[in-house]
Amino acid sequence: MSVITIFHGSNHIITKPEYFVGKPYNDYGKGFYCTNEIEMAKEWACKENTNGFVNEYQLNISDLKILDLQDSKYNVLNWIALLLKNRKFELSDPVSITARKYILDNYLIDTSDYDIIIGYRADDSYFSYAQSFVANSLSVRLLEEALKLGELGIQVALVSEKAFENIKYINAFSVEKEIYYSKYINRDLFARKYFFENIKNKQFSLDDVFIVDIMRKKLKNND
Repeated sequence: MSVITIFHGSNHIITKPEYFVGKPYNDYGKGFYCTNEIEMAKEWACKENTNGFVNEYQLNISDLKILDLQDSKYNVLNWIALLLKNRKFELSDPVSITARKYILDNYLIDTSDYDIIIGYRADDSYFSYAQSFVANSLSVRLLEEALKLGELGIQVALVSEKAFENIKYINAFSVEKEIYYSKYINRDLFARKYFFENIKNKQFSLDDVFIVDIMRKKLKNND
């Protein structure tokens, strides 16, 4: 039996996570979003500048189907496609609107058979990276660099009823906003600063591929 420990940061204690409860516009749709990094969970617990709680769980994954977007067989456009499906994007220019449809048609993974989804958490910085890419102002290469080096965290999302049957509450402890709200803000500020200083201002390469290039060449998943 394979059991992992995961943490959920919240403003309250959650002894029994409920299936299909929560916001529909999360990164991977409705689900229970956790992390295996306790320090990250502490920051997420205080992200609204309130004291919070870190809830600790054990999750039996031995019979669960897992979509790990960090696996080399997936690419960054698969992640973008899931965001475009589930998150609210303000897309008004023709390129972004066309790009959204193209990415969804060609790179969206069917997640209906999965119990767990593991991937980047699209906090403000990551979400802005995705928007820049869809608007054709950020290449695939630089988007990948920004995501890997931004240090905004990986999340473990429980998205099926079966996954919720396999989670067990262990403990919860309080987290002080005076410490962890500033850490949450500083992590995002660091990611934004790093992006503008080391990613967006990098010298343009003729080999860089933008979303318009992908559409013109009619590239599809795994090309």
